[in-house]
Amino acid sequence: MYLQRRNRILRQSPAIRAMVAETVLTPNDFIVPLFIDEGKGVKIEISSMPGYFRQSIDGTIAEVKELWSLGIKSVLLFVKSKDELKDNTGKEAWNPDGLMQRSIKAIKEAVPEIIVMTDVALDPYSIYGHDGIVENGEIVNDPTVEALIKMSLSHAAAGADWVAPSDMMDGRIGAIRQAFEGEGYTRTGIMAYSAKYASCFYGPFRDALDSAPGFGDKKTYQMDPANRTEAIKEAMMDVEEGADIVMVKPALPYLDIIREVKNAVQVPVSAYNISGEYALVKAAAKMGWINEEKAIIETLTSIKRAGADLIATYFAKDAAKLLNH
Repeated sequence: MYLQRRNRILRQSPAIRAMVAETVLTPNDFIVPLFIDEGKGVKIEISSMPGYFRQSIDGTIAEVKELWSLGIKSVLLFVKSKDELKDNTGKEAWNPDGLMQRSIKAIKEAVPEIIVMTDVALDPYSIYGHDGIVENGEIVNDPTVEALIKMSLSHAAAGADWVAPSDMMDGRIGAIRQAFEGEGYTRTGIMAYSAKYASCFYGPFRDALDSAPGFGDKKTYQMDPANRTEAIKEAMMDVEEGADIVMVKPALPYLDIIREVKNAVQVPVSAYNISGEYALVKAAAKMGWINEEKAIIETLTSIKRAGADLIATYFAKDAAKLLNH
C-alpha cells in the first residue's frame, strides 16, 4: 500500500510527540486560588474539595513559598470573613487592617516576587451572600461599584499586584481603572472576570468561604450559560474600560467561549478551572474510575489549547509537580 503521507510518523515516540506538541503546559500558566482564614495554625480541609484547605496567614505563607519553589508565579487570594463583620455595605472589604489587607502585606513581605492577585466582590462580606449591595431584594449596580472601588484601592494600598473583580457589575472595570489612575496606582493590574456564568459548578467554592446567596440566585448579574455572543461583548467592553487580562469562568463547560474570547481580544485571556470541576475529578479518581494524574494534565491542557493564556486552578500545585517530574 502506498500512502503519500503517514501522519503517524509524528506520533511514534514520546520524543517526537513532545517535539511537535502544539500546546505546552508549564507552571508559568497557573494562578493558584488560596483561601485564607483568621487565626494562627489554622488548616481546615474543605469537605467538597478533598485535599484543598482554608488556612490562616502563617500557613498560607508556607504554601506560597512552596508554590514559588515549584515555579508558580501567581496566587489569587480569597478570605473568609467572620459573620459578625458581615453587613449589607461590605465595609469590611476595605478595612485597611482587614484579613485580605493583612494577607497581602504578609505574602508580599515573605515572597516579594510572587504576583498577588485579589478577589474583588462583596459576597464574602455580605449578610446576603451576594456580590453586591441589596436594596428591596435587588442587587444594585452603581452603589456596588462605588464599594468595589474602595475595596480595590485598599488592596492596591496593601501591595496587591492585581485586583480581580469577580462581581459582574456593569462599568466596574472603568471605574476601578479611573480610581487607580487618580490615586497613582498606575502599576496595579486588573484581571476582569469578564464572562462569568451563573453556573451550578460553584458549590464547593461557596462551602469554602460560606458565601452562598442567602436568597434567590445570581442570575441577574452572572451570565446565562446559553449565551455566547454576550461573552465576547462583555470581554471587549472590559478591555475598552482598561482590563489588562480578561477571564472566562467556569472553564470546562465553556471551552468554546474561551476560544471565542481569545479570537476577539488582544489582551491575555485567563480561565478559571473552578471548584466543581476539581471536585468531579477528585470524586471519580476516588472511585477508581479515572487516573487522577492523567486527568489533571489532560484537563489543564484542554483549557490552554482552547485559548487560555493563564489558568486559575486548584490543581496547580499537583500539576506543577507532575510537569517538573
